[in-house]
Amino acid sequence: MDFSVCTSVYRNDKPEYLDLALKSIINQTVPPNEIVLVIDGPISSKLEKIIQDALEHFKLKVIRLQENQGLGIAMKIGVEAASCELIARMDSDDIALSDRFEKQINCFKADENLSIVGGAITEFIDEPTNIVAKRQCPKSDEEIKKYMKSRCGLNHMTVMFKRSEILKVGNYQDWFWNEDYYLWIRMILANCKFYNLSDVLVNVRVGKDMYARRAGWRYFKSEMALQKYMRKERLISLWHFGYNVGIRFVIQLLMPNNLRGIIFRNFFRTKIQ
Repeated sequence: MDFSVCTSVYRNDKPEYLDLALKSIINQTVPPNEIVLVIDGPISSKLEKIIQDALEHFKLKVIRLQENQGLGIAMKIGVEAASCELIARMDSDDIALSDRFEKQINCFKADENLSIVGGAITEFIDEPTNIVAKRQCPKSDEEIKKYMKSRCGLNHMTVMFKRSEILKVGNYQDWFWNEDYYLWIRMILANCKFYNLSDVLVNVRVGKDMYARRAGWRYFKSEMALQKYMRKERLISLWHFGYNVGIRFVIQLLMPNNLRGIIFRNFFRTKIQ
């Protein structure tokens, strides 16, 4: 089964991280037919060199945006430019496990009704071997959709989906830090079928400031607007809406970063000993 990989890069990405990410995409047991790389605004000469070097070894479809548009818009453009019906999502600083795409392709072969397949992630700091946590989402379509009423039920950087299904619901759209969650909700409303592998598919780079970035008024407003959308579409009850917003208000606005980190590591992740 032919498939594309969509990723984006912007000026703050580190060249060595992009290099590792691209190599992990190329060196797969089942490599993609193309990599759609959206350059989201001006980038450094060092990033340009990594991209040019990759072009010598693999088919990259490079799309350049004059100004930084953000992940939602970059992914929207990448999906539209992709040649294949199946598209895998990849971040520019993460590392895909070598059999990631093979496992996902096998899922689509086994069930032609699937719209999207995700999987588990490990998280590392600094070095890929320094794995500090794991995030595993519910597996079945029913479990994922139930989980989505409270939290995002797919690890965005792991997903492989059908291009036609994404376009059917309006493609990616700009939604601060939640462009993926917003897309999954629209897919639920369109009765798309979800599945998560229990296998780890991607080793995800997390910074020490990760939990600081999951806070602040702008982040909270984005999350609250998403909850309002789910309530409007009757995916959640009024009680569930109030509970979700209340929890987010405490964690994202009232809680200090160090305590937020403890909460995430102990309740939202599996700790790695």
